[in-house]
Amino acid sequence: MTGPLPETEYHAIFQKVPRLTVEVVVCSESGVLLARRVGGPCADLWSLPGGTVRFAEPLTEAVHRVALDEIGANVAVEELIGYIEYPSHAQQGLDWPVGIAFRTHLDTGGGDALTVGPDRLAWFQQLPEEMHEEQRTFLQSRGLAR
Repeated sequence: MTGPLPETEYHAIFQKVPRLTVEVVVCSESGVLLARRVGGPCADLWSLPGGTVRFAEPLTEAVHRVALDEIGANVAVEELIGYIEYPSHAQQGLDWPVGIAFRTHLDTGGGDALTVGPDRLAWFQQLPEEMHEEQRTFLQSRGLAR
């Protein structure tokens, strides 16, 4: 197996084909955990932690890898809760991600033991305005947030 694709080749490919991603829906009594995107076309938007599934990577392993990368924490996968398509990405000429969403909880032995802050990670029971409409609709339709 070779290393990662160069950035330009990666974007050239994923502007032409769907891109499989996982969405890590971390739930607790505090609400749903969202991460603020730092760069790229979704910069400054609150979103579910998520990322591209690597070649030959089992989905639940991708969930664990993405959780560590995006929020710096281990999660326990509870269940597959659906998928999210992103027509807004295609309308902007970006790509067409399809996110397989897994409900999870922090694997910390209880509580919400995670360093959260208003600038990077935060728990939400009522979703912020600055987020993907597709994710908002998904979370609300499943009763995970208002």
